[in-house]
Amino acid sequence: MAFKSSGFPVSTQTYYTGCSESIERNILRVSVRFFALYRERAGTAETEVDLPEGATALDLLGLLRSLYPSLPSSNSVLIAVNSEYVGPADPLHEGDEVAFIPPVSGG
Repeated sequence: MAFKSSGFPVSTQTYYTGCSESIERNILRVSVRFFALYRERAGTAETEVDLPEGATALDLLGLLRSLYPSLPSSNSVLIAVNSEYVGPADPLHEGDEVAFIPPVSGG
């Protein structure tokens, strides 16, 4: 097990490229919290997900949509990482807590 400079352990996983070669990549684990419609559609308030190092918030959203097909397909969602709003291209890090908050309407 390798360690990042943050001191968090980072596991590695071997990916097979389809050829006769394989590559080893670091894997990071993030916790995910769903709110409102996302929580209802996922059927859970939170989960943990393993992603390849360098994954972004948008990569995570794509993976979650494959795991929970009833999640809305619109990209109109607020994304917060460790209680700070981020853009979809922002990279994720080991141990991040990612929250998906759908838009709210009302009057």
